[in-house]
Amino acid sequence: MLDAIWQKCIAHLQDELPSQQFNTWIRPLRVEFIDDLIRLCAPNRFVRDWVNDRFYTRIVELVSELSPPGRKLHVELGIAERSLNGGSQHGVSTQSSSSAHHAARSAPAPIHNKSFAPSPPPASSPAKPVSSSESSPAIITGQRQVEVEGGIRHQSSLMESYTFDTFVEGKSNQLARAAASQVASNPGRGYNPLFLYGGVGLGKTHLMHAVGNALMEKNPNAKVVYLHSERFVADMVKALQLNAINEFKRYYRSVDALLIDDIQFFSGKDRSQEEFFHTFNALLEGGQQMILTCDRYPKEIKGLEERLKSRFGWGLTVAVEPPELETRVAILLKKAEQENTVLPSDAAFFIAQRVRSNVRELEGVLKRVIASSRFMAKPIDIPLIKESLKDLLALQDKQVSLDNIQRTVAEYYKIKIADLMSKRRSRSVARPRQVAMALSKELTNHSLPEIGEGFGGRDHTTVLHACRKIKELRESDGDIREDYQNLIRLLTS
Repeated sequence: MLDAIWQKCIAHLQDELPSQQFNTWIRPLRVEFIDDLIRLCAPNRFVRDWVNDRFYTRIVELVSELSPPGRKLHVELGIAERSLNGGSQHGVSTQSSSSAHHAARSAPAPIHNKSFAPSPPPASSPAKPVSSSESSPAIITGQRQVEVEGGIRHQSSLMESYTFDTFVEGKSNQLARAAASQVASNPGRGYNPLFLYGGVGLGKTHLMHAVGNALMEKNPNAKVVYLHSERFVADMVKALQLNAINEFKRYYRSVDALLIDDIQFFSGKDRSQEEFFHTFNALLEGGQQMILTCDRYPKEIKGLEERLKSRFGWGLTVAVEPPELETRVAILLKKAEQENTVLPSDAAFFIAQRVRSNVRELEGVLKRVIASSRFMAKPIDIPLIKESLKDLLALQDKQVSLDNIQRTVAEYYKIKIADLMSKRRSRSVARPRQVAMALSKELTNHSLPEIGEGFGGRDHTTVLHACRKIKELRESDGDIREDYQNLIRLLTS
């Protein structure tokens, strides 16, 4: 009976899919029947991945529709183990018959000593993991997918926990959050493409997923696809190997919104850039939304074609800066609340003052403190934090010193350390000196007199003036603000 159900399923697929797709992806599958299980074995992992991403959910739906009432059949997808002579150990090849509705035929065969590797989810899709154990195959559960013409199914790969409600807004990310919210409300029309750039762990991916989840909430049938740029490259390579580049183009150009993370990895990949260029143009011409993230300003990406850099600037380019102290505290309190943990304000300020680089590191430190609190059955306070993070704090104290700050600032501005200590007052020297003093005040526990002494025996009022001046310039001068954040990132990473 399973054989008859599978024959009907094959007939439906042959009617629904273009012949090239059917012959490329469905015909190579080998089928085996065990009790209530239909096991599909692909000839290699490339075919397995492609079938899993595009056709697996439709196959499961057809099997369910064609099953007798009251009987639940399961479908597994994996790679057929090769025998020594190079063929499948138990697979039965698909054959053509005189009827257009019978594209495959297989005979049930008992399986004894055969291992089966179920298909894993895409690397860029951590939301719903699938077991990869070869010894105990598990049924692949479909992710949120949407069908379009020709049988293509788009897998969103969005993380449902990344929403606007769970995003902590501050001065450093206010503009990026507002732009993302506008895109979610008016996709394809306002800011297209939306280009978010900044250092690692600052919330770019969170905002991207938040937009995707908002679009899916408004329209559950929206074709929203999130992926890492390396996945785009891997899919293209796979399509070239399997002579299926047309299916690849059709898949990525039929989305409603395409969200690509870390596009700096396109650097140096000329063929991928060529294909992405045409995909980019097709989506923009069709009014489909694109959101891109990068770790640097698009013009600074080496190995990227100028025409791509130019197009990235067509929409809105927004920087996501490292969070300031108040935002870091708010993030800690928010994360502690999500963990059902009481985090006193003074403890949150203590952690936030010590961890400045990015949100990801901030979350990691908080998890470490919470774990220590639970293991030791003690409430979170500053002594517990110092004990839990003693190795990290000791490393920070060793790294962030006056000497290290002076050396880093001198290298950044391409001046000599001796210039910072000198009496010279030209702007090319005085401004870096003031920046170094302000960094010393923020990143070390030295007093103003100690900092002044470390900068050529200057008075503490000079240090105070430098700190106030740099604070003003960070508000009014974009270059100084960017220099200051870059230096903090260098000194605390």
